[in-house]
Amino acid sequence: MTAPRGGRRLVRASELGQFAYCARSWWLQRIVGIAPANVTELAAGTAAHAAHGRRVWLSGALRALALVV
Repeated sequence: MTAPRGGRRLVRASELGQFAYCARSWWLQRIVGIAPANVTELAAGTAAHAAHGRRVWLSGALRALALVV
């Protein structure tokens, strides 16, 4: 959650996803303030997902180009 705006806290969609996946993990990180022990692995996973997203986008663009040509 981010800083209160007008007395209300802003909850981001990523936080809702984290809460839905594991409420305990969300609580430990956001309320108690405990950082995950596997920060390196989490960063590697984020990078892998970003690379996969780029490949998916590129494959769609190349497919569209192939249909035009």
